[in-house]
Amino acid sequence: MAQAISPPEAPKETRTGRYSSDAAGLGKARAGVFVAPALLLVAAFLVFPALWVLYLGLTNYRLTGAAAAEPEFVGLGNLLGAVADPAFWNSTWLTVQFVLGSAVIGQVGLGFTIAWLLRDRRGPLKRLVEGLVILAWILPGAIVSFLWVALLDRDGGTLNALLGLPGFAWLLDHPMLSIIVFNTWRGTAFSMMLYGAALSNVPPSHLESARLAGASSWQQLRDVVFPHIRGHILTNLLLISLWTFNDFTPFLLTAGGPDGKSEVLAVHVYKVALQSGELGHGAAVSTIILLINLVVAVFYLRLLRSRR
Repeated sequence: MAQAISPPEAPKETRTGRYSSDAAGLGKARAGVFVAPALLLVAAFLVFPALWVLYLGLTNYRLTGAAAAEPEFVGLGNLLGAVADPAFWNSTWLTVQFVLGSAVIGQVGLGFTIAWLLRDRRGPLKRLVEGLVILAWILPGAIVSFLWVALLDRDGGTLNALLGLPGFAWLLDHPMLSIIVFNTWRGTAFSMMLYGAALSNVPPSHLESARLAGASSWQQLRDVVFPHIRGHILTNLLLISLWTFNDFTPFLLTAGGPDGKSEVLAVHVYKVALQSGELGHGAAVSTIILLINLVVAVFYLRLLRSRR
């Protein structure tokens, strides 16, 4: 009787590859299960609100009236109206001043200076300075704003009492300077901590070699320190620029006044959308702000990539 011939066994390499692909697919499925809650939160609190704002910007939606019950589609009318509004361009220019003064110059400069001066120090003095700087950052904005209003008050303000300038109205005569100094004081902690961590990665031997070669303090910073932390500098600039650009806290100090002299874009959107009730117009301005944020973020990221 002829013996039955069994089918040839699959090559070991083929079985191993199939098992590897199955394991990889199972790993991706498990990773998707863990990532799904985070993606749902991002979609619920970021993607959907952004799409809703884009939709509102294309309508004449209002808080009250007939347009609140049955909004009409107006297309790009709100965007064109926002661009043609002189108040929008005034707020844009004030926002540029606010970002450059308090974020790019104030927080970056002061944060790096504090981190540089404390880099080699130990003991209670360093902990005290870091604690005070971080305290200004973690306190709620409403509380900090109330303290600064009391500090800068014209009649009974602490600053006027210290300087001997009774009746000097800081918030009325110098509103932009007031909110720039306020935001610098409040937001310096993030830059200080980031630069403190970055400076700890600079090899001490490089600084010592530069010092023995006769390099001045500025030359040590320019030729040794900055090349090592330039990625941290660009990352810090990106984050604090976007945070400051969208910051609403100045409203708690000056409410955008007097006469719109401190009405940055975040405050302008609040006044248009909520105080005036024109949600469609406010959403259109918010869309422009979103586009500006995207342009700034792409610029910083391309600059960071080119530096690397």
